[in-house]
Amino acid sequence: MSAMPAAAVTRRRVRTLGRSVPTAQKRFNRRLGEILEHATAVFCDKGYDAASMRDLSRATGMSLAGLYYYFESKEKLLYLIQKHAFETILAGLRKRLEAVSDPEQRLRVFIQNHLEYFLANQKAMKVLSHEDEALKNGYSDEIRAIKREYYRSCLGLVEDLMRERGVKFSGRIAVLSLFGMMNWIYTWHNPRVDADAGMLARQMSDIFLHGLLGARRPKRRARRNGSTNQ
Repeated sequence: MSAMPAAAVTRRRVRTLGRSVPTAQKRFNRRLGEILEHATAVFCDKGYDAASMRDLSRATGMSLAGLYYYFESKEKLLYLIQKHAFETILAGLRKRLEAVSDPEQRLRVFIQNHLEYFLANQKAMKVLSHEDEALKNGYSDEIRAIKREYYRSCLGLVEDLMRERGVKFSGRIAVLSLFGMMNWIYTWHNPRVDADAGMLARQMSDIFLHGLLGARRPKRRARRNGSTNQ
């Protein structure tokens, strides 16, 4: 059997590498996501100060030596949790906004994107809220920059809507009030009795945009015979 030409071997290796590198990256990202999820649960249950690297080692299924090798400290894990959360929510927001041009609907998209992410990741929301000042050693600067970008995204949407409607108000007060309404939802939301993220987003959007007394009333359900309730 004749030997395969060197050029063909090279091309085959390149194609193989092209397939294996993304696969390895996906596997790495999936494993990293699992580790951060377990670490989030530890910080949520114990608090950042009380949690130890040994606690994190047990929760993630990594050896203590392996955990130190890849993450150096629990602060690195807290940094990665916060970075992942804000980058994920920002990426989701940008994608959703691409198809929406109306200023009011764009702000509603922001609210829904925020609530959907944090209701699905309530432990992460608790860690982000309670351990906001725990990061140091340069990590805090990077996370602060991402949070500023998220705040500016919301501020831009609010200011666009105010310009379109001819409203004069403090955008800063409006944005911080909106975050105050959304960010503590993990302390009271009960999926057995409270609405899902979509309905909550609509209701919070109405309250924020129109005020409590100006919020839209829900439509009455029609009876089976076609008449409406009186």
